[in-house]
Amino acid sequence: MFEIDGILYAGTQNDMIKIQAAEVTGRMMMLLTFSSGEKRVFDAEILKGEVFKPLQDDSVFRNFKIVRGVITWKNEEIDCAPEYMYEHSYTYDEAKMVI
Repeated sequence: MFEIDGILYAGTQNDMIKIQAAEVTGRMMMLLTFSSGEKRVFDAEILKGEVFKPLQDDSVFRNFKIVRGVITWKNEEIDCAPEYMYEHSYTYDEAKMVI
């Protein structure tokens, strides 16, 4: 267990993956660059529940910030763990996108 900015985390700090960059690529779709350097595509349609409903508004979804390696929306009222986004995304092959 370890602490960062007053938040306790299970596991070891080396296990933490963070989001370094993000780009909206379409409706509820993002291209994420993780701290590992890996780029992955995340479909936010997977985010269910009342808390994520505002993200269905494209202007809200596009207005995100990255705060300490976490994607946030609505002044940090909504967020999604980078580990979850990694596990529920798929690899991005830049070479295929160019062809």
